[in-house]
Amino acid sequence: MDRIDAMRVFVTAVDEGSLAAAARRLKRSPTAVSRAVSLLEQHVGVELLHRTTRNLKLSEAGQRYFEACRRVLIDLEEADIIAGAERSSPRGNLTVSAPPILGEEVLRPILDNFLREHPSVSVRLLMLDRFVNMVDEGVDVALRIGDLTDSTHISTRIGGDVRRVVVASPGYLSSNPVIDEPSDLSKHQIIAFSNFGLDSWSFTPARGSSIPRTVHFLPRYVVNSVRAAASSAAGGMGVTRLYSYHVADLVRDGRLQVVLAADEPAALPVHLLAPRGRNAVPKVRAFLDFAVPRLRVELARIAMQSGSLP
Repeated sequence: MDRIDAMRVFVTAVDEGSLAAAARRLKRSPTAVSRAVSLLEQHVGVELLHRTTRNLKLSEAGQRYFEACRRVLIDLEEADIIAGAERSSPRGNLTVSAPPILGEEVLRPILDNFLREHPSVSVRLLMLDRFVNMVDEGVDVALRIGDLTDSTHISTRIGGDVRRVVVASPGYLSSNPVIDEPSDLSKHQIIAFSNFGLDSWSFTPARGSSIPRTVHFLPRYVVNSVRAAASSAAGGMGVTRLYSYHVADLVRDGRLQVVLAADEPAALPVHLLAPRGRNAVPKVRAFLDFAVPRLRVELARIAMQSGSLP
């Protein structure tokens, strides 16, 4: 058994969600893929995957082995590149993660153009509303909003004007109590987006204090989708909090209105991250060189648009 090849088959099967999908991606027969995984399980002596007719589920041991296999494959790829003569030739699979809306509306068009210029590179774009462990999940580049806490990655700052804005429709605001300060939110129907707090929002400290003000609430509506929160707010269902780029078009069109602008927390920076060492891999280096200036232009445009919000 070629253990490295079997590891590659195993990781691909988990990434694709089924043996059949892995077979299609690897251009092998389903039987060959199933045999590779079975031989790997025989080698390690434990069941790695719980198989059903429709999908795969990692066993507890399989989850740990999967993460270790991914690290091994990444290290091998880097070693091959360093030892080889193809340093200037981007190729292979590039995995990129980003927040859903920013990934879909800003990063995806840039990736489309990158693929046109680099026909030997394939891309997997993960649009996720959660923290991504780049090494364990095999992510080459991540687009992140917010201050960085992990110094083990190489970061490139590409913008810094993403605001956390509180918005409601003009119709809702005209028929409900005035919102002059954060405590006024207690009188309102709150549409809570899961990533921004399900029972409280924080604002800048009051004058003379260094402690941020926290407003607690019992939401009328809880959603886990940016578009759902923005659309319901625009439809007059209540007040919500989102990033400025989420609602810039709705505010510009007059369907939403920003309140409490003077009480917003500081704007958040945006970075592109790559695990230390990965930025030297040709496909990653090529993407960073291609994406950074284009992202800066797009984020500057969004910041200018958002800067016009009240």
